Amino acid sequence: MKHPLEHGSHWLGQAMERSAAQDPDEDKGGTRRYRTVFISDLHLGTPGCRAEDLLAFLKASPCEQLYLVGDIIDGWQLRRRWYWPQTHNDVVQKLLRAARKGCRVVFVPGNHDEFARGFIGHQFGGIEVLDDAVHTTAAGQRLWVTHGDYFDGVIQYAKWLAYVGDNLYEFALRLNRYLNHLRAKFGLPYWSLSAYLKLKVKKAVSFINDFEQAVAHEARKRGHHGVVCGHIHHAEIREIEGVLYCNDGDWVESLTALVEHHDGRLEIVRWGEAAPTQDVQGTVGAAATA
Repeated sequence: MKHPLEHGSHWLGQAMERSAAQDPDEDKGGTRRYRTVFISDLHLGTPGCRAEDLLAFLKASPCEQLYLVGDIIDGWQLRRRWYWPQTHNDVVQKLLRAARKGCRVVFVPGNHDEFARGFIGHQFGGIEVLDDAVHTTAAGQRLWVTHGDYFDGVIQYAKWLAYVGDNLYEFALRLNRYLNHLRAKFGLPYWSLSAYLKLKVKKAVSFINDFEQAVAHEARKRGHHGVVCGHIHHAEIREIEGVLYCNDGDWVESLTALVEHHDGRLEIVRWGEAAPTQDVQGTVGAAATA
């Protein structure tokens, strides 16, 4: 029998065209329901958090299982300056309400909410707090769920540098808001300065690639089909040496989530600026089984 990871090359490129009448993710009212939703890097407690968009997405995307893949609350920023508007409180209440209504909600803390790692194994309002998790898709794929900061050398060995980088990132976000305010006046679309800098600077691109390789390698070492993570704010689905690498992005700039359909397909969805539109970034077929 082949090792399950050897089937990885068959996961990508599956056809995804189906008629609405055949779509098992839509109920009679037209609401899209997912089997699983993965979100991370909300950064509640910072002005950059797009809480209103997140609330709209959660309302429009009910699911059976919801994974909060780290950096949900930004403890680093809150220690420096308290910022907690009502919309951020509304997000927390929405997550607690989802758990009460029967959705399984799993919280895997990241580096910005590392304070929650002191509560691993406990539940709060029905939300499970785990150091990491293993999610099995409807197609039988085992996905390791981890925030990913353990594979960031800066976080692990030069945390002071991570704090400096965090401050610079916040500055870039503030500058970005001013730039896009001006762009909006001229009818130009949203443009991310921080994302541009990260992807255009050679060392940043190298860091992202090294991070993805390291996380995928660990998933393979653990015997899983793939991994779901966050941390680097770069949504993507791709295959790395037979391992499925999924990053669900963030809710500061990209407004992305990783979703699992009821047939086991995985997809990155992007919440629109004004309407609940989806921008498919990648799709994974449901052919592989253990």
